[in-house]
Amino acid sequence: MLLKNGITHATDVELLTALLGNRGTASTLLWQAGGSLFSLLNEERQTDADLCCADGAGNYADDPIVKLLAARELAVRAITEELRGRDCLGSPSEVRNLLKHRLAGLPHEVFVCIQLDNQNQLIAYEELFRGTLTQTSVYPREVVKSCLRVNAAGVIFAHNHPSGIAEPSRADELLTRALKDALALVDVKVLDHFIVAGTCTLSFAERGLI
Repeated sequence: MLLKNGITHATDVELLTALLGNRGTASTLLWQAGGSLFSLLNEERQTDADLCCADGAGNYADDPIVKLLAARELAVRAITEELRGRDCLGSPSEVRNLLKHRLAGLPHEVFVCIQLDNQNQLIAYEELFRGTLTQTSVYPREVVKSCLRVNAAGVIFAHNHPSGIAEPSRADELLTRALKDALALVDVKVLDHFIVAGTCTLSFAERGLI
């Protein structure tokens, strides 16, 4: 009987079966992902444009990948909602989870800005720049404008390394310094900068680079 021991004790296949409605499909998808739920939920990326190509609302109703993407998106939104009422600096694991769900597995670099109020609570999560496999062009003026638009008091930056290597480059360090200097002119504090590489996240603040 499916989930006879409850959700928390269910196997990965049982949980996927509950979501997808077919044990064979669940087993096959998990096997194709090497048995990794993280890989399954993050490597099978489809763009919004891909999903909007349907002629009607029900065209993707039976697509197991779309169901998984929808489940992941709901989880990410729940994490985001939770952070709106918390001190993000006091909830580093939640911030890391949000960033991993949003950025891990992307085939291109993305630079995001988590804007915070004066209590370090989340105002907005914004993807500001999108680049290639190896680099993203970031413009400090646009970052400043974004923070002023929502009246942010602080900001946490993040970007991903599709290479899977979380170590910051010299360019990453110089960019962070330039952004910190630019935002200081409008009284916005740069609190951290995360690099996401697969399941790994590196914090500039923890490295003493902020």
